[in-house]
Amino acid sequence: MTNPSISIVFPDKKLPGDLAMWFFILAELTVFAIFFIGFSISEQLNAAMFSQGKAQLHQTAGLINTIALITSSFFVAIALTKIHKAQAKQAVLLLLTAKAFAIIYISVKIWEYLSLFEQGITIETNTFFTLYFLITAFHLMHVLLGMVILAFLAHSAWHNKYQDKGLSGFEAGTSYWHMVDLLWIILFPLIYVI
Repeated sequence: MTNPSISIVFPDKKLPGDLAMWFFILAELTVFAIFFIGFSISEQLNAAMFSQGKAQLHQTAGLINTIALITSSFFVAIALTKIHKAQAKQAVLLLLTAKAFAIIYISVKIWEYLSLFEQGITIETNTFFTLYFLITAFHLMHVLLGMVILAFLAHSAWHNKYQDKGLSGFEAGTSYWHMVDLLWIILFPLIYVI
């Protein structure tokens, strides 16, 4: 008796977006990984300083920013499903909502920086705050770039550009935004909580 041959068919799997964006995302994740490792090593060498520094941060602000970015990514993910269903106008509204939550993040982050400055805390205060300002400001720059990308995606979707030339650009832009969110999900506990 012979065993019948079992054929399993897998649909074509591919990364969303294009390969160039994934190389860029990988490069950015590598840079942040180096920051995270440096932060962790510095924390091991200066535990008391880092504990005191974390106590001076606004953990509620960090939590609000976490919620804002996760919510923003939620709307970006729904926008991607809408664009796949050729519902471009709905995708635009979702992207604009995502940008509104990103603006909340930026506003809270600026308030947090100003609050620390008012206390006399700057990038030169100590190693903890040097790393805090460098890492969070670098992340903030990525949020700002992500907002430009979301605006471009919304503009292109509004003008039905993705029906003609495929969804690769839209997928690449949303993948970048999710990377920005993922980085904050790592940053928040590393810098504010643990």
